[in-house]
Order: sequence, then structure tokens, then C-alpha cells
Amino acid sequence: MTFGLVDLRGGRSAERLDAILARHAATDPGVEEAVPRIVSAVRTEGDEALYRFTREFDQVDPGAGAAGFRAAAGEIRELASAVSPALKSAVERAIFNVRLFHERQVQHSWTMNRQPGVTLGMRVRPLDSVGIYVPGGKAAYPSTVIMNAVPAQVAGVRRIVAVTPPRTFRGSPVVAYVLERLGIEEVYLVGGAQAVAALAYGTESIPRVDKVVGPGNSYVAAAKRQVFGQVAIDAIAGPSEVVVVADGSAEAAWVAADLLSQAEHDEAASAIAVTWEPDVAVAIVREVERQVARLGRSAIARESLARYGAVFLVEDEAAACELVDRLAPEHVELQVREPARLADRIRFAGALFLGNYTAEVVGDYLAGPNHVLPTHGTARFASPLGVYDFQVRTSMIAYDRGAFLRDAAAIEALAEAEGLGAHAEAVRIRAGRVGVADADAGAAADAESRGAVPAVDPLRLSRPLLGPEHSLPAARPEPVAFVKPSVRALAAYHL
Repeated sequence: MTFGLVDLRGGRSAERLDAILARHAATDPGVEEAVPRIVSAVRTEGDEALYRFTREFDQVDPGAGAAGFRAAAGEIRELASAVSPALKSAVERAIFNVRLFHERQVQHSWTMNRQPGVTLGMRVRPLDSVGIYVPGGKAAYPSTVIMNAVPAQVAGVRRIVAVTPPRTFRGSPVVAYVLERLGIEEVYLVGGAQAVAALAYGTESIPRVDKVVGPGNSYVAAAKRQVFGQVAIDAIAGPSEVVVVADGSAEAAWVAADLLSQAEHDEAASAIAVTWEPDVAVAIVREVERQVARLGRSAIARESLARYGAVFLVEDEAAACELVDRLAPEHVELQVREPARLADRIRFAGALFLGNYTAEVVGDYLAGPNHVLPTHGTARFASPLGVYDFQVRTSMIAYDRGAFLRDAAAIEALAEAEGLGAHAEAVRIRAGRVGVADADAGAAADAESRGAVPAVDPLRLSRPLLGPEHSLPAARPEPVAFVKPSVRALAAYHL
């Protein structure tokens, strides 16, 4: 197929739409066959398998020194020193904004008193360790480090590890600068499915972590799927996708530019415009055809548009919103006259970008909300990466003796109804009785026979959520006065 206008009005054929939706279910048999072999080898052979796969896939000999795969602090500093002042300022601005936004997401422990003698609560604590996969391949991604590491730091994660292919790391000083700026010292130069397996199971050189986050290619995604359960993961990320909803107020050239900013990511990326105005649809198609010829990555963009791109013409605004919800895409831009009103009608999207000046690229780098978003239609049930993904919650329950005796009969009845006699006995033995007898009589007998048993104090969760060991470096003042130069500086590193 080729990129162009697809008229869905009047129940016309949705063949193109069906092809785009089917992209979600596509799998690569070669990947599905190779990844279990790689993961199993790393699990059983450890560093030996990592050395072998690094030579095979990355065409790099990591050597076998005492440091293993860990990047030396001096190498990180040396690479970081090559970053220009302008780019450093852009990075500082991005870190500041991302941290400021994510600090609003922090959840704290809490308690409630449902009735006398009963205290209930939720204890919230950070994960102990997280591994961030920093992808390589077709581009360098310092923004990935920022978007994954900053919320983990805000949550209070003690140990944050980064893994990245060796060629990517050594060819990307800005990635090294971000790692240095965020204080991430544990950096391992290993990539692909083998890196995910190392984080999940641990090797001689790489201690295991509790959660693996960060995007990657199909091998990385398949590896994360396989190790889930051994460790937590953020999501199975798919290729990037954007839907731009446009009316007559939209600039066709701007819509086209935003479509191409997604199409250049990957041949499997999806870039779609939706409008109910025929003139707008025609203008967008023409602008895409004009602009794609000027792109440095035009071959990738053309392939992406041909496979999974389109300008859909629908009946009206309501039909546009229905189509967006059916796609449940990663990014949705609303280049319309009343973006806030339209946003209220859209239920499923990873992120909404309201207004003609809110290009998706602003969210990629600088605005503050996380750019790690649900893909492949999973915005129907998934959410952006956030601080809550780096915290664990524990239910807390405290009953004193009187409260227990009040509820004993009901608990016992429910246990017996499920046929779980030992559960019921755990109630009876505390109540000092057998069967569902009168609770007051049981309470009196219990008082006489066990007067020495101390009552349980209600929960007290008054300690600070995060101790000194979780303190974060102070955010630096905003170093850049305007957004535009910062976005431009970072854009060369996010493709």
C-alpha cells in the first residue's frame, strides 16, 4: 500500500485501517525463536554468554578484565566532557521539568480508622533496584535516560542501573552526560536480549535488579516478556505512533511535520491524521509528500508511511473521536479550534497534545510528563510511566482484641462457607471457643483464660516515607529561558 487519503465516510471500506490495527498482532518468528535461547544461555552461563553474544551481535570484544562490562567512571566523564554548553543547558532544562512534574505523582503511606480498635493503612515504599535499558541502533536516546531515571529517583529507588550497547554508549557523549548528571554510576556496556536477561537473573559482573524499564527493539521487547515474573517490567513497548486530529484551523504543513517526526522513528511506526474536512485532508497529503523528500531519514519515513500511515477522512468530529478511541494510540495531537473540548471526548490515549503549538516533540523532550507511553493500542488499559511504577504498596491491618471479637463470627462464617476449616479454626482458637457460638460468651471466656495476652496497638505509620538515604540532589535552576532552543538541541538525539 501507499500513503494517501482514505475516505471512511458512509461506511466505506476500512481495509487500510484494518491493516494498521493488525500491526499490533505482528510477530517475528526469528525473534521468537532466538530470544529464549539467548535468555536461557545468560541465565545458565552468566558472563560467558554475555561475552559471546557481545562479540556476535555488537561486533565488539569486551575483554575479560576485572571490571567486566561496567563502564569506567573516567570513561563516562571523558565522554560527557565533549557535550556542548548549549546541549548541556537543554539537558538541564529537561531534567528540571521532568523532575518537577513527577514530584506531583509521589504517593505516601496513609492510615484510616474504620471502627474502634481497627486501623487500616497502605505503606508505600520505593523499589530497591531498577535497570534502565538505553536503546541504540538507529539513534542515541538521552531522553530515554531522563524519562526513566528521574521518576525512579523521585520515588527513592536506591540502586539505578543502566545498560546500553557498547557502540551506542561510546558514540553518544550526550547519553554519558545525562548519566553523569543524574548520578548513575553503575553502567554496563551490554545490549539486546542478553542485557535484559542479565538484569533479570544476574551474572558474575551484573547483579540482578527488581524491575527492568526502557524501550528497545523487538529482541528487547521479547526478552522483557520472557523474564516477566522473575522481575517486574514497565511494558512491552512497540513502535512509535501518533494520531493528529485536525480541522480547518490546523496548518497542514505543521500536521505533516508532526506525522513525519513519528514516521522517521522506524519502518514499523504509525503516523495518522484524522479530519472531517476534505480540503484539510488533501492539503495534509500534499504537505507530507513535499516534506518527506527533504528528510535525512526519508527512506525510513517513506516505508513507515507506506505500511502504517494514512490521512483518514471521517463524517464528523464524533466519528474522529471514535476512531481515535479504536486506535488507542501512544500520542494524540488535537490541532483543532477547541482542543480542550475535544480532549474530553477522547477516552483512550497515552498522551494528549492540545493546540497547534503543542507539537508531540515538546512532550518527547521538555514539557515534563513522561514520554514512555502505552503503544499498540494498550492505552485502553495502560498508563504513562510514572513515579508509581517505582513504588510498591503494602496493605497494613491492625485489630485489637475487642475489634477481633466483634468480627469473629462473620469471619468464621465466611471461612466455613468456602470449606476452609483451618481458616475458621484460626478464628475460634483466638476467641477461645468452638463453632459459631455467642461472641459475648466467647469473649468472656477468653478474657478469663487469657487476660495476660497484650492487646495489639493500632498501626503507627508516622515515620517519614523516605529516609536520608533516599534524598535526591537538589534540582538546578532553570538554565534556559526559552523552550525552542532546548527542543531543537535535543531533537538530534531522539529519533
